[in-house]
Amino acid sequence: MWQGMNKRKFPRAGFLCKITVYKKGQKEKIPGRTENIGPGGICANLKKALDKFAVVDLVLFLDDGESPIECEARVVWVVKSKDEFDTGIEFLRIEEKDSLRIERIVQECQKKEQG
Repeated sequence: MWQGMNKRKFPRAGFLCKITVYKKGQKEKIPGRTENIGPGGICANLKKALDKFAVVDLVLFLDDGESPIECEARVVWVVKSKDEFDTGIEFLRIEEKDSLRIERIVQECQKKEQG
């Protein structure tokens, strides 16, 4: 994972889950997994590079017994790492219930790290 400076407004927690990214207007699936997650976005490892500032549709499979989260997001940075691309993705349009669900996951992960 890229160890860049943390300029985030929202806390993030190390949390691995599968994701699928769709470029706007295209059917191509870009599978990946999260490195970390927070109410404002994710850091993901993708097999394919996305353009910086590209707006995408994102599906998060949180594996918490609930439906996947679907939202609109924007690529904010991309760093090549071996055979993958570490990618920072900011949520643009996400339902409040889904944002609260992510906040709950972050809080649970932080409790585990402290305890």
